[in-house]
Amino acid sequence: MRFSDSHQLFGGSEKPIGGVGSVLSRMNIDGPLLGGVLLVCALGLVVLYSAIAQNADLWLQQCIRLIVALVTMLIVAQLSPDFLRRWTPWGYLAGLVLLILVLVIGEASQGAQRWLNIGIRFQPAEIMKLAVPMMAAWYLHDRQLPPKGSDLLVVAVLIVVPTVLIARQPDLGTALLIAMAGGLVIILAGLSVRVMLVLSVSSIPGSYVLWQFMQDYQKQRVLTLLNPDSDPLGAGYNIIQSKIAIGSGGLFEGWTNGSQAQLEFLPERDTDFIFAVMGEELGLLGVLSLLGLYLFVIARGLMIAVQAHDTYSRLLAGSISLTFFVYVFVNTAMVTGLVPVVGIPLPLVSYGGTSMVTLMAGFGILMSIHHHRKLLPH
Repeated sequence: MRFSDSHQLFGGSEKPIGGVGSVLSRMNIDGPLLGGVLLVCALGLVVLYSAIAQNADLWLQQCIRLIVALVTMLIVAQLSPDFLRRWTPWGYLAGLVLLILVLVIGEASQGAQRWLNIGIRFQPAEIMKLAVPMMAAWYLHDRQLPPKGSDLLVVAVLIVVPTVLIARQPDLGTALLIAMAGGLVIILAGLSVRVMLVLSVSSIPGSYVLWQFMQDYQKQRVLTLLNPDSDPLGAGYNIIQSKIAIGSGGLFEGWTNGSQAQLEFLPERDTDFIFAVMGEELGLLGVLSLLGLYLFVIARGLMIAVQAHDTYSRLLAGSISLTFFVYVFVNTAMVTGLVPVVGIPLPLVSYGGTSMVTLMAGFGILMSIHHHRKLLPH
């Protein structure tokens, strides 16, 4: 590899600024973003330890997953936006192939076929959480903005194809989030208010079509949202127990002292409903602290997007930041009964590794974009 190629791949160096800042700069790491992410993870590990009934083995497993995710973030941060842009179509196509393989030879579990085992067991849908917005940004980066109708149609196809493949697994929650991640790229590209109004109106019959394709349990979740007390021991049980847990938290109940979580009234307390554990045990102070950290991370990501040096980087960074906001909003709204239960984990807090690695890779992209913005001459 020539020096010019390696320089483009890994980025040049900045003038040393001394101390920790100098070390982070040489590693393409954005200090404020890293600090916010680590604080969220630290608070998450505290809550998780209680949610898993102080099981040290499971807690250590999550710590290992976190280390793997952080290493992934560091590696991705070394890849320049130009390198990522050149390889985006190939990554997108690889993701589509993996999604097709899931439908053909994927492992089924609890009525869903979402996992692929090719030496390592993983969910290809997680790859598309980044591949779809990257592909949308790749297509729009050298075209007229706001995008023309023909360009919008092409981007819509790029978004719809993986969305449909994921919805067939079935994994409607992830499919909708991926569609939203791609849609945010279109909005950030300067979609006119008139077009957004037309799309909003057209979403009404679109919702009816979506309803026809939904599984019975998915329809039940929507109906339960409207009246959870209609089936308090069945479909409405999760939401009712979650609300009880959050409502009993007060200002600060006490770590590991939550009755709903510790007495196992609250289901899925270490994954989808871990926010309810925090609300019960750490109370209002804990919830506000977590939400404040989330807002800081999102704001830092949006600042990086604004300062990005090209269209691809701006659209991608903006989509990653706003999609992270959507993840936070959907989970917290789901746990508090504002939206149907869709099985979305609380970012960087819920137990699990695949989603965390994807999120950290996204933060690595943000750090790369920020680092290469600073390399441009002023």
